[in-house]
Amino acid sequence: MCLFQFTARRLVSQAHCGLKASSSKKQKFCLEMARPSSNMADFREVFAKAKHIAIITGAGVSAESGVPTFRGAGGFWRKWQAQELATPGAFARNPSRVWEFYHYRREVMLSKHPNAAHIAIAECERRLSKQGRSVVVITQNIDELHRKAGTKHLLEIHGSLFKTRCTSCGNVAANYKSPICPALAGKGAPDPDTEDAAIPVENLPQCEEDGCSGLLRPHVVWFGEALDPGVLTAVEKELDICDLCLVVGTSSVVYPAAMFAPQVSARGVPVAEFNMEPTPATNRFRFHFPGPCGTTLPPALARHETEIIS
Repeated sequence: MCLFQFTARRLVSQAHCGLKASSSKKQKFCLEMARPSSNMADFREVFAKAKHIAIITGAGVSAESGVPTFRGAGGFWRKWQAQELATPGAFARNPSRVWEFYHYRREVMLSKHPNAAHIAIAECERRLSKQGRSVVVITQNIDELHRKAGTKHLLEIHGSLFKTRCTSCGNVAANYKSPICPALAGKGAPDPDTEDAAIPVENLPQCEEDGCSGLLRPHVVWFGEALDPGVLTAVEKELDICDLCLVVGTSSVVYPAAMFAPQVSARGVPVAEFNMEPTPATNRFRFHFPGPCGTTLPPALARHETEIIS
């Protein structure tokens, strides 16, 4: 959902298994790496020793909360897929239609709640912080369910449905209004036979900064846009210090996020993937736990018997 803008020196993959495997020893290593473990006891031993845990999450962690992804077959809003609406060009051509789409998504999300995976992550962060250990969540999701669950150390690389940015003054602000403006009340129905509301620009969400009144847009990263360099710098710092990385509910195909965990794995840090099925990056990781995140993640992050809680 973004251009490949991340710092090349850090996130160009350093370990493509098999590319330069000239010796039998290297080939054997690659074969071993191609078989990630699903042994929870082994993972739990690694987890018990980790001081800085980075958790990278994607759409799969929110799917169990009933959040529509608008990706793949059937992923349409009216006659369009997200890729046709979530672009600067689409907003410039028809801001009313794009705002209807995002208004619908905002209203849907207001009715959704964190699931067992979100809660397990937030509880783990709270517990480990008391032990001088850190957990950071790096999410591709814009639904704020991690925040709703109680996660504090959160990096939202694609922005948030509940933030706006002014197209005139650039001000970014949290916005939980329902509806976000009177003209969008009752609008945004996803049925393909629904007609566009064709709301005049002056009636769409407006900036409330003194003397501005510029047109607001969702503060999310659209297709064709670069990610926030400040957020990416923070991500880079967290990946540099982590000694355990979890990849939860992500397809590992959206860049640059798809490179985060393989880059961490390339420097020898254990990576554990929790996903419904294998991904293109699975064979680069030490662990893979198939199944719903809400089922596999809670026991993985539960209190370890060796933990000392004062």
